[in-house]
Amino acid sequence: MPKRDDLALHEEILLLALKNKKGTTAIESHLNLAMGGAILAELLLLGRIQVQKEKKKQFAIVNSTKPTGNTLLDESLVRIDESKKRQQLKTWVSRFSHIKKLKRRTAVQLCRKGILRESEDRVLFIFKRTIFPELDPQPERALVERLRRAIFTATSRVEPRTVILVALAFHSDLLKNAFAKKLLKSRKKRIENLTSGDMVGDATKEAVKAAETTAAMLVIMTTTY
Repeated sequence: MPKRDDLALHEEILLLALKNKKGTTAIESHLNLAMGGAILAELLLLGRIQVQKEKKKQFAIVNSTKPTGNTLLDESLVRIDESKKRQQLKTWVSRFSHIKKLKRRTAVQLCRKGILRESEDRVLFIFKRTIFPELDPQPERALVERLRRAIFTATSRVEPRTVILVALAFHSDLLKNAFAKKLLKSRKKRIENLTSGDMVGDATKEAVKAAETTAAMLVIMTTTY
C-alpha cells in the first residue's frame, strides 16, 4: 500500500478534488491553479528553490537541480533553472498550472501507485472520456484525517506539509469535498491561523508564501469571472 509520504502536494490536491466513484473533478481552472501552487510549494519544501525578495516582489531562485524523483516536479525545476531571467512566484504558479495535461499526468502517477485506476465512460452516452475512480481509499482517508486533526483540534503540532495543504485546499474551495461547509465556517479562525504561516518554521514559510500567492490569484479569478 502506498504511504502518504510517497505523495507530492499536487497529487494530494488532485486526490482531494476527485469524486471517488465517478473519478471526475469540478472547478477545473481552480484545481489547476491549486496544483500549480502545490508544485511550487513542493519545490520550496524540498529545498530545490528559495524565495528571493526585492521590495514587494518575490522571485524563485534555484538552490539545487538534484532530481526529486517526481517527473512533474523535475520538469518544473528545469523550467525555473533554464529561465532566461528570474520570475516571480505568481508567474511560476501560473505557468505550472498550464502544464499540458497536468491533471491527467498526475492521475496517471496515482494509478501507478495503485491509488486510482484509469477507466473510460461516456457523456450523454455519446462522448468518450477518461475517468480515474479510486482504487485504494486508504491514502485519501489518511489525507482527510490529517486535515481533520489540523482544522478541528487545537493541536499546535501541525506538520508543514499539512499546513500548506490546508491553505491550498481552503483557497481553492476543495475542503468542502471532505467536510461540511457549516463545520468549516465554525473553524474559520483556526484555518486563518494555520494558513498565516505562524505555526511553521521560517524555512517552511516560503512554501506557505507559494500557497498565499496561489490564493491571491484565485481571488482575482473568482472576482473576474
